[in-house]
Amino acid sequence: MSVVVTGMGVIAPTGLGLDRYWAATLRGESGIRRIRAFDPDRYPTRHAGEVTGFDPADHLPGRLVPQTDRMTQFALAAADWAVADAAVDLDAIPPLDRGVVTAGASGGFGFGQRELQHLWGESPKKVSAYMSFAWFYAVNTGQISIRHGLSGPTGVYVGEQAGGLDAVAHARRQIRSGTRLMLAGGLDCSLCPYGMAAQLAGGRLSPGAYRPFDGRADGHLPGEGGAMLVLESAEHARERGRRPYGEIAGFGSTFDPRPGSGRPPTLRRAVEQALADAGTDPGEIALVLADGAGLPEPDAAEAAVLTEVFGPRGVPVTVPKTGTGRLYSGAGPLDVATALLALRDGLAPPTPGVDRVPDAYGLDLVRDRPRPVTGTAALVLARGHHGFNSALVVRSAGPAVPTGAAA
Repeated sequence: MSVVVTGMGVIAPTGLGLDRYWAATLRGESGIRRIRAFDPDRYPTRHAGEVTGFDPADHLPGRLVPQTDRMTQFALAAADWAVADAAVDLDAIPPLDRGVVTAGASGGFGFGQRELQHLWGESPKKVSAYMSFAWFYAVNTGQISIRHGLSGPTGVYVGEQAGGLDAVAHARRQIRSGTRLMLAGGLDCSLCPYGMAAQLAGGRLSPGAYRPFDGRADGHLPGEGGAMLVLESAEHARERGRRPYGEIAGFGSTFDPRPGSGRPPTLRRAVEQALADAGTDPGEIALVLADGAGLPEPDAAEAAVLTEVFGPRGVPVTVPKTGTGRLYSGAGPLDVATALLALRDGLAPPTPGVDRVPDAYGLDLVRDRPRPVTGTAALVLARGHHGFNSALVVRSAGPAVPTGAAA
């Protein structure tokens, strides 16, 4: 069974909404700027990909705003936009036949920090009752499920950046098992002092720039945002006259051995699993959206996998997330949306801010401007801290179908 994407909702530092994000991405714009959510002077990392222009009161019922962290406000808005973009009438689908799966990495750090300040600085009575769930990494799944009456399969994946692809793949499995429609994706937001402290403890943040595969790479910059996708079977999309953005064609997932074990990392196996699952040869891949860790060792490891599978400079590679920062659980779904749009328009977006790629990497990195690409399939890679690896193949949409009534 072919599982397709019929709707996408995007919130990113480079644009609110799918069209604004895509236009900015093709222009190579960067949403990286000095952090405004708090005074970053005490921290070695002072820049991030921060979403601007988002007022939750413009997108959500008033009662939800005080109940939710900014992360969940993003997720609810992106889910609304994805459903609207899919032009699907959810009420025409039985509640048990529609579900949602999201990815989570940080949870509601901003909400949690505020309520902990109330606890220790004022009184336990000042702590919001909504703290009991607003901080939780699974809350986005619950809130989206309630808002849209999604009583079918639900879940959440926690695999740092890889978790976003895992969530999309799980939604695909549910469609293949008979569920009519799934919402899937991830939105993250951890730009607060509490969240920054946690990210700095991981030792992967750059003090100034995010330059994966660059000879000057010294870490990544964080960001906030992500994407939600509507998945359904190709047959269902045809029945309601909806032309999809494309197909979720293949998936692979592995976990690296313990450091010091002497065994090699397993990203290549994840790539090979995804290609085999899609029934796609490496030569059919028109574009790779790389993970792009932004540190010399993991960058070299990812470059080695790409040259082993595709040959030296064998496929265009891009990392548009250098313009947004690493969005953790939101990065994979946003890269899936980017890959589908790139195939639709035949354009590979550039990688802002990277200009010194060592020859030893053997990569054909799309850098300064969009590049025309031909082909019907793209590969999206995502890795999570502590060894998570995920790879997902998307395939472009087929011919348009006759317009019909929405389901």
